[in-house]
Amino acid sequence: MLNKERIRQMTALARYEQEDGKKELKISRYYRNDYIGLMLLKNFFLTTIGYFLVIGLWAMWKIDWLMDGMDSMNLWVLLILLAAVYVGMLVVYSLLTVAFSLKKYKKAVRDTKKYTQRLGVLLREYDREEKGVSAGKKSHIAGADRKNKRR
Repeated sequence: MLNKERIRQMTALARYEQEDGKKELKISRYYRNDYIGLMLLKNFFLTTIGYFLVIGLWAMWKIDWLMDGMDSMNLWVLLILLAAVYVGMLVVYSLLTVAFSLKKYKKAVRDTKKYTQRLGVLLREYDREEKGVSAGKKSHIAGADRKNKRR
């Protein structure tokens, strides 16, 4: 028998699985520290690549200035300055990554828990209906057996 409320529940569960649930179910499979560590590793590589791309573009833009000042410029100071900017940028982006990843992980776990609870409710309803149907069949069969015994 079709139940409109059950169909709504199944539709909502399927929509969650197709949209947000795909990513959130993957995220919630990780331990919190593992997920954050993975995001930090990803952040490290992306920040490093981005930094060197920006430095390369800046060097190409200022190539005349760099070539003219190469004699009088202290390269060690420039390298230390570039390294300090890199480390500072990496620290800032890492802190932002930890904050956003933690927030995303908590949301994923919370939403996945709600999804699991709603799925459990739906399964219990199906079990209850199955038991009701099978109990109804048994009582019907038992009633038929009583009638046959009387004859």
